[in-house]
This record gives sequence, structure tokens and C-alpha cells, in this order.
Amino acid sequence: MMLGYFGFFMPWDWLLLPGLLLGLLAQMRLMATYQRHLRQPVSTGLSGAETARIILDRAGLHDVPVEPVRGQLTDHYDPLKRALFLSEANYAGRSISAVGVAAHEAGHALQHQAAYAPLQLRMMLVPATNFATRAFFLIFVGGLLLTMFGMIHPQLFARILPFAIGAYAVVTLFQLVTLPVEYDASRRAREVLLRFGLIGGHETEAVSRVLSAAALTYVAALISSVLELLRLIMIARSFADD
Repeated sequence: MMLGYFGFFMPWDWLLLPGLLLGLLAQMRLMATYQRHLRQPVSTGLSGAETARIILDRAGLHDVPVEPVRGQLTDHYDPLKRALFLSEANYAGRSISAVGVAAHEAGHALQHQAAYAPLQLRMMLVPATNFATRAFFLIFVGGLLLTMFGMIHPQLFARILPFAIGAYAVVTLFQLVTLPVEYDASRRAREVLLRFGLIGGHETEAVSRVLSAAALTYVAALISSVLELLRLIMIARSFADD
């Protein structure tokens, strides 16, 4: 098996392709939808920053700042800093996309305020996920290279592979927990945008398209993680059979 694995391709490596393809398609759809509605002005004339500020203030979150951050679609809510960051295009932009993304990130602040359980769990998992990501790379990639160059025995690599699988399982769990967090933030965003009159009723569908396209990227990330976890298990079984 070792000679075969260190060749160019193994049967289980095909599991990488669906995840890569789904991720690419989801990202392409997001960018196409985002760019299309980035050119569509919102009827209220509000900017993304103004939209987020209104939502936060009406929820009593006056102490949560809304700040610009460089990059494209780098928008996020930081629960540790209790601050909302919007990419420059969405911070100043007065489009359907800018308002939709800003409301989504404000939705995360509303989740934090309400102690939304999946968000709390995701926050708890962040340190473990960061550690698991580094551990996986060190164990799997490092171990594979050392085995390939004959610096450790394949049987030793087989013994440490379960630790790599365990580490990647933590990463996959994080992706799984992220899914309901993102979908709920989008649900809250649509609700408050309509309730506060921050968009017109005729703009609801366009906002939903932007939010749905963004959510698909998280679905693709989860599927990719599950497939990679399955691939790792198959690799471990192959080493164990040698």
C-alpha cells in the first residue's frame, strides 16, 4: 500500500474532488449573486453601516461598534471584542448586497445577546478547533512526509493516524455547528430588515438570494470536511491492513 499511496493518486483521493467542486461552485454563485445585487441600490438609501447601527441600537446593543475592515466579504461579528466589522464595500455601500450582509452580521450580535446555544457552542469550540487544525497538519502531513522519506516506519505512521482523524473530526464538528448559526443569523436578518422597514417588501427576494448564496458556502465547507474525514479513515484502514 505504501508504494501505491506515495504514487500519484489513490482511489480514495477521488473524495477530494466533490468537496473542491462544491466549494468552487458555491463561491462562484456567491460572488455572482453578491456582485449583481451590489449594483442594485436599496430603496431606503441606507448604507450597510447605517443598517447595522439601526438594528443594533433597536436591540439595545449601543455598545457594539460597527467598523470597516479591508478586503472583500471579510464581514464578521467578533463575539470576543463584541464588535461588528464590515468590508469597505458593504460598510459604505447602499445596495441590496451591502444591507443584506450587514443585517446578517448584526444577526450574529443578536444571537450573542440572546445566548443562542449553537453560537455559544461555536465560541467554545474555537480554541479547540484552532489547536486541532494545527495538530492535524503536524500529525498527518508531517507524518506522511517523514514516512515517505523513510524517517519513520509506516507502522508508526499507522499508529498516529487515529490522532490525526480525531483532530480533523473536531474541525468537522465546528463546520457542523457553524451551519445552524449562519442560517439563523440570516433568518434574523430578514426578519429585522422587514420589521424595521430597512428594505422594501419587493426587495425581500433579492436579499434572500444574497443570504442563501452565502449560506451555501457553509454547506459546501461541511460536505468537504465530511468527505475529507471519510478519506482519512480509508487511509488509516489501508495502513492498518498492511
